[in-house]
Amino acid sequence: MNKNIQFQDLGLKDYKATWEYQEELFKGIVDLKIKNRREETNLQTPNYFLFVEHPHVYTLGKSGDLENLLLSEKQLEIKGATFYKINRGGDITYHGPGQIVGYPILDLDNFFTDIHKYLRFLEEVIILTLADYNVKGARSDGETGVWLDVGTPFARKICALGVRASRWVTMHGFALNVNSDLGYFDNIIPCGIKGKAVTSLNVELGVEKVNEQEVKDRILKHFSELFESKFF
Repeated sequence: MNKNIQFQDLGLKDYKATWEYQEELFKGIVDLKIKNRREETNLQTPNYFLFVEHPHVYTLGKSGDLENLLLSEKQLEIKGATFYKINRGGDITYHGPGQIVGYPILDLDNFFTDIHKYLRFLEEVIILTLADYNVKGARSDGETGVWLDVGTPFARKICALGVRASRWVTMHGFALNVNSDLGYFDNIIPCGIKGKAVTSLNVELGVEKVNEQEVKDRILKHFSELFESKFF
């Protein structure tokens, strides 16, 4: 059981290139697990955690509805945004500058084999991180991600979640709005949920810009503690 996690901050990186890189790491873990089973070996499987910031892009999960994208191909081009239909769970979301995207590519056999628990742990990492800034994040029944003012007319989403798992290996992850241009969310029905707003940490704190490196450090701290893991 290997609880060490190889950490990489990819900086600003194209969505498709990052997706392909995730797939490469994901496949490496799955292939090693298959080899262990076939050859009755017990080689340790690696774990990875990627931070990345994407240029403007909209992504639609495998069960998502394309009608939740409110832009034509030409309008996407004008806005300098791209669009991909991908293999994670969830509906449509937006990624862009000022947003911290985290992709844990873990062999859950190294931690716990429970996808529901895994999703709740990811939410808890963000809830704890927001609490460091005196912002009260919460879960909303039946809606993954992290929300503010749940159960009120002012409910708004600050972090989206969407994962894929196969043979207990995960990919994709979470997107936390820190200094996001929220106008880009007006072009979609975020996560397919109508009538709910989206927010960003800088908006909630009433500041122009939040230190993103500080937020990343806090995410890693809480992730490490919850998953009882070490980054290297």
